[in-house]
Amino acid sequence: MALKPTIYKSRIALSDVNRNYYDTLNLTIAQHPSETLERMMVRVIAYCINARENLVFTKGISSPEEPDIWQREMDDSLTLWIDVGEPAVERIKKASHIARQVKVYCFNSKADVWWAQNQAGFSQLKKLTVTQFHWEEIQALATLVERTMDLSVTITGDSAYVASAQGECEVNWINLL
Repeated sequence: MALKPTIYKSRIALSDVNRNYYDTLNLTIAQHPSETLERMMVRVIAYCINARENLVFTKGISSPEEPDIWQREMDDSLTLWIDVGEPAVERIKKASHIARQVKVYCFNSKADVWWAQNQAGFSQLKKLTVTQFHWEEIQALATLVERTMDLSVTITGDSAYVASAQGECEVNWINLL
């Protein structure tokens, strides 16, 4: 019998100073059995950074033809494709043909090696943004996880300050492309 995902509920008070965007997000996050808490929380932060109407989590890991997060328009066209992790250049090349904008958020301890090996291939793609989070900060973010979470996320510049009843941390990023 296949393992079922673990479901997390999160209420996020989002303040994105960069975009002058303020909202309360009620997210249901399904953690795939093979997914780490760190990866799941990178999906949450990526969602917050890109929060907008019609942005949704997809089936993600369990559906390899879909990104982790996407935004579709009323006519079903794909506006935004967001992948988390270290995807292959061919996957992102394909995504860039079907979505108006593609974003990749890499985060783990192998991200520097992955980027060094794939930078040339990604540099040829248009409509692509690649962002790297600091692994130690993502590990700290994962310590805030609870099955039901109330988070406060404030985004300013290239960082997000995250606070919860479990504690607080800051997540910084750099734009690689």
